[in-house]
Amino acid sequence: MKTTNCFRNFVQYVSLNVLGMIGLSCYILADTFFVSKGLGTNGLTALNLAIPIYSFIHGSGLMIGMGGGTQYSILKSQKEDAAANRAFTNAVYLAAVFAVFFVVVGIFFSGSIVSLFGADGVVFDMSKTYLQVILLFSPAFLMNNTLLCFVRNDGAPQLSMAAMIGGSMSNIVLDWVFIFPCKMGIFGAVFATGLAPVISMLILSVHFIHRRNRFHFIKCKPEARLLRNILSSGVPSLVTEVSSGIVIIVFNAIILKLQGNVGVAAYGVIANLSLVVIAIYTGIAQGIQPLISRNHGMKNEKNVKAIFRYAITTMLLLSAFIYTGIFLFASQITGIFNSEQNQMLQSIATQGLRLYFIACPFAGFNIVLSIYFTSTEHPKPAHMISILRGFAVIIPMAFLLSFLAQIQGVWCAFPATELLVAIIGLLFYKTVGKRSDT
Repeated sequence: MKTTNCFRNFVQYVSLNVLGMIGLSCYILADTFFVSKGLGTNGLTALNLAIPIYSFIHGSGLMIGMGGGTQYSILKSQKEDAAANRAFTNAVYLAAVFAVFFVVVGIFFSGSIVSLFGADGVVFDMSKTYLQVILLFSPAFLMNNTLLCFVRNDGAPQLSMAAMIGGSMSNIVLDWVFIFPCKMGIFGAVFATGLAPVISMLILSVHFIHRRNRFHFIKCKPEARLLRNILSSGVPSLVTEVSSGIVIIVFNAIILKLQGNVGVAAYGVIANLSLVVIAIYTGIAQGIQPLISRNHGMKNEKNVKAIFRYAITTMLLLSAFIYTGIFLFASQITGIFNSEQNQMLQSIATQGLRLYFIACPFAGFNIVLSIYFTSTEHPKPAHMISILRGFAVIIPMAFLLSFLAQIQGVWCAFPATELLVAIIGLLFYKTVGKRSDT
């Protein structure tokens, strides 16, 4: 790939993936909107209590897809076609194992999980239904994410975007149909969400029907080294998604004590908008991954650095645009989901939006940097960044700041964490750069 083509390729891959990830994130955002309209505050609370498990499913699919796609792209660039096919086959094996685990959890442990999260009464029944159906559809979510990443790395980013957006649009339409004309309640919302990856895979099937795919499922035994490489390359993507779920679980528990169910419902507005914002940054990261992996495989480090610079610049410009919009229109955004015109919910969520999303540029930097490290075969700093922002810093920060500043402290925990991790990530980047130069 010539340097002169870098920017053109960057624009193509990133724009398509950002649009696709926005579409994909609308799975849950559409549920939030229609559940708030059809089922009110209780429905919104139930949805927010169940969402963390969706983050685990989605994150597991991204881990397998991004990890497998990275290995596939590097092997293809090195003309290792047989090994590239084994990478795809082993990724499918992993998806099957995770699918069995999630389905078993859905059948036997849904009620226990929502009880652990603090649901009771009507909210318990709604949350259990949503969670159980999401888990039973986990095989579709996992395989869809795996195929999306491989098709993107196979030179078809347009089809990958079309599949993501097509699945999301079907979810929005089916949400309305199932909740309102069909009167199916919370089950209708989650059933529509579960059908979305199925429709996405039907769109992706065009790649195989027309025999444009350069990867194939082959008969081979699972390979420990290849499985380890896939998981290692994909862990940052998993932690990025899972951290959203963990943050929601911890914040729900804290907010439930501070502001009750209305506070949790208000946080539901913030958390679901956060899924869309994080999806934009994930779209940038997923867009640069095939390009960086390919150039890294061909030892073209000049292009690798150029693509990374483009990604950081794009992320900063989008962050400025996103936060300005949220700051100016926080009240209107909250009003969209506040169908009962609850003044307490309106006040809590409006303030929360303006504080919580200060994190935008720092979160974006951390997500893009993690994928840069994994795409250039430096998994350890990527793992460290992901673990710090997903587990090690955010949880104690949330408890500390909520103790010091109540609900305002909860909202500030996320930006404080992302800022601290961004500083550490920048130090990692400089250290890796010095090693590469020597």
